Amino acid sequence: MRRFSSETPETTKGSELHEISRLLAAPMRLDRKLASVAEVLPSLLPLRRGAITVSAGKEDPALSVMIETSNNAADRGLPEGLLEHIVKSARPLIVKDIGTSALFLHEPSKATRGETAAVTFIGLPLQAEQETLGALWIDRYLDDSGAGCFDDDVRFLTIVATLVGKAIKSDRELRGSDRQVVAVGSKPDEAVRESRLEQRSKVDWIVGESPALKQVLEIASAAAMTNTTVLLRGESGTGKEFFAKAIHALSPRAKKPFVKLNCAALPETLLESELFGHEKGAFTGATGQRAGRFELANGGTLLLDEIGEISAAFQAKLLRVLQEGELERLGGMKTLKVDVRLICATNKDLEMAVARGEFRADLYYRISVVPILLPPLRARSGDIPRLAQVFLDRFNEENARSMEFAASAIDLISRCYFPGNVRELENCVRRTATLARSTTIVSCDFACQNGQCFSARLWRGDADPSTIRAVDELAKGGQSPEGAHVLGVEAGREPHPIAAPVKICDPADPSCPAISPRLTERDRLINAMERAGWVQAKAARLLGITPRQVGYALRRHRVDVKKF
Repeated sequence: MRRFSSETPETTKGSELHEISRLLAAPMRLDRKLASVAEVLPSLLPLRRGAITVSAGKEDPALSVMIETSNNAADRGLPEGLLEHIVKSARPLIVKDIGTSALFLHEPSKATRGETAAVTFIGLPLQAEQETLGALWIDRYLDDSGAGCFDDDVRFLTIVATLVGKAIKSDRELRGSDRQVVAVGSKPDEAVRESRLEQRSKVDWIVGESPALKQVLEIASAAAMTNTTVLLRGESGTGKEFFAKAIHALSPRAKKPFVKLNCAALPETLLESELFGHEKGAFTGATGQRAGRFELANGGTLLLDEIGEISAAFQAKLLRVLQEGELERLGGMKTLKVDVRLICATNKDLEMAVARGEFRADLYYRISVVPILLPPLRARSGDIPRLAQVFLDRFNEENARSMEFAASAIDLISRCYFPGNVRELENCVRRTATLARSTTIVSCDFACQNGQCFSARLWRGDADPSTIRAVDELAKGGQSPEGAHVLGVEAGREPHPIAAPVKICDPADPSCPAISPRLTERDRLINAMERAGWVQAKAARLLGITPRQVGYALRRHRVDVKKF
């Protein structure tokens, strides 16, 4: 019987693309984003050297970030004119052996380099909305891994180049909006800062002063000044709808409608009617004409929540509306023009869904223009006391109570993990306020202190598997972007997933019982593969590297993979 890994190559590529997308969506300068991607790529591909080069814009200088490896050749750039050729032609340039190409006549020969393997060059344009913004190039040794693996690397780099191009375009648009708010006679930085502070005061439904939250609000404020499509990403309960509302409130469309729709709440047939509207008699029960959400949001903002849950057939229909700005009501013949600023939200790993063929790549690129990654509550623990007080004040107002927190209660709740994020924090406050013995909530009033916190039971593994599955299904979007179900921890304890991964040991650590440091690299690889039942994904976790790196190591050391 052949053993199959639960992590297929498509799954691996999806997780790697998700990591790159996360880096490009981070709230930092473009050069730092590109440097982060340049640091990650050598661990994903067997490259020798490379660079990400951004062409100069109207008000932006050219930018180049080198991709370096431990066995990097001398720090040499591309032959003169080659980068310009890639940018001007806006087409990929792939040379299987640079030693036989006239484009690389000035490159040292294999003998001069002291190498035996041929070197392959891959150059790709960085594009966004039909505009070429630069180039991504690498060269690598042409090993005996086969054409399939090489073609797979080219496809992977093509997607990376598209993501980088979108990030460059987004960065220029956001900084362009910054320049528009600079007042005459004031310093640019001061003007932008004052404008953002003034805008921030309008968004009183987002509570917190943590650095992680401020960074996200900074990006949201900049994105709000344009009509650019925004993709809100993050775990369930991080407040994606509230951030969408904030972007609308801070935009020039603030006085126009803000319309929202949960795509996961409706089947495909009803979803089409809800978004596009329908004519009388279009289907059974259609007794009159009805405008869809796109029409209702005309001139304003439309939030499509859980965008990752729509079917492949409906994705094609939605893509046409986003591209053309036109739609027809269900059962109608008249084409309607709509002017809608779109905001999408999801907690699903869209890169993995694209790799699996579950989500259209062209729709992914269309909605992921300005991706904003919302921080989980554990990344902004300093905001917990303020949030808890807001929820308690709301509870008091709704129930005519006068509850308050004792200092011990605030200290306890500040150390909780809250895998359900803000939504779970609110539920915790409401439950505790409802069952508290007096008007002052103390630490012993919390369920986790009395062994009644179901989240803590799941963390300890007390709950039976059927109960865990039930909670998993009931918890709306209980899956993190990385795909790990993390359903709870006790106060003051570190988070731990229910399905804990194999313990990762550092091969260089003598105390590690899994893999001895005295073994050679090939021996450690075979040892890890045997312990993982020859499943590359599990062996990767044992070695602390990616499955792609395990695959390259197996080919490099000529290790035959056993099938069971």
